[in-house]
Amino acid sequence: MDWETHARRLADEVVRSESRWHGPLATTPRHVFVPRWWRSGEQGWELRDGAADTDAWMASAYADRTLVTRVGALHADDAEPGAVMVPGGYPTSSSTLPGLVVAMHRHAMVTSDARVLVTTGSGYGTALMCHRLGDDQVTSVDVDPHLVGTARDRLASIGLRPHLAAADITGPLPGEYDRIISTVSVRPVPTSWLEALRPGGRLVTTIAGTGLILTADKTADGGAAGRIQPDPAGFMRARHGVDYGPPANEVWAVAECGDGEEVTTCRYPLLYPTDAWDVMSMLALAVPDIEYRCQENDDSRTVWLLHADGSWARATATEFLASPTVHQGGPRRLWRELERIRNRLNRMGTLPIYGARATITPDGVLTLSRGGWTATV
Repeated sequence: MDWETHARRLADEVVRSESRWHGPLATTPRHVFVPRWWRSGEQGWELRDGAADTDAWMASAYADRTLVTRVGALHADDAEPGAVMVPGGYPTSSSTLPGLVVAMHRHAMVTSDARVLVTTGSGYGTALMCHRLGDDQVTSVDVDPHLVGTARDRLASIGLRPHLAAADITGPLPGEYDRIISTVSVRPVPTSWLEALRPGGRLVTTIAGTGLILTADKTADGGAAGRIQPDPAGFMRARHGVDYGPPANEVWAVAECGDGEEVTTCRYPLLYPTDAWDVMSMLALAVPDIEYRCQENDDSRTVWLLHADGSWARATATEFLASPTVHQGGPRRLWRELERIRNRLNRMGTLPIYGARATITPDGVLTLSRGGWTATV
């Protein structure tokens, strides 16, 4: 199997040849870490088995895209051949697209003598860091002992033996580090990271529910200071068990067709917030943990915003530029929050989040600021 040709092509696509990450990309066999994966299809999550179609395996493994390896509690490795999972399950682990893994590593400004903590997942990102620094300088953690064990075996099969541990990334960490790079999103920034960072060390992560990459360097008071990077990224939330909590189905039962307490007409064309990173991120800072759903028919599109506190909004438009009709219920008016952000964008021409300064207190309180705007996480 000529995987090397595919890996070199991937490296050429992701970075320039003189990049220090070109070698790791070109020499790491990603297919070893993703022998099976889930692909979203019309019937739900469909299992893909690399050994059954090696051409498709090479094309998928060495494409710059994310491959979902676990949905709910079921890892692709453990699924029955030909398995299809019904729609609605949430991905709980993946092999992140290589370009984004490298981008997070670059934001960390890794030095040749740095000791680095990364998150495990499939183990591919860990392998890249090992090729960049050497095994002994890399620690990799995941909340799922099965994933850690599988990654350990696959890393060893290509001659890599970093330090691996089953640990909740938001809890105590097994050592001290110059860099902490989390490819799962968190909110708030765990205080254990600040404790585990050496003086001047850097953390790189994303804020849960947003598209915001946060980089921050440890300060003398035990906190950290940095900024929101200009490029967006989205990662799965850090989970603390086998699966995430249940979706907002009780709210959905009301929101799907209910009239609600308020019916209005929106002044802007219908927006699905996840299609606009900056708008979604601003909304998530104001109201964390919104669940989004969308449905399209031949002549209409409907967007739902759902929250576990019972708040919901449903907006439907029959044409692309038509003003949608909005139904809202529960203790908060979620669509009103969304419109407030769109009003600011319309008035200012931009939103303040990308490039915002970030300060983290020793007890983990994150404050973002730019101009006269501030937000506390």
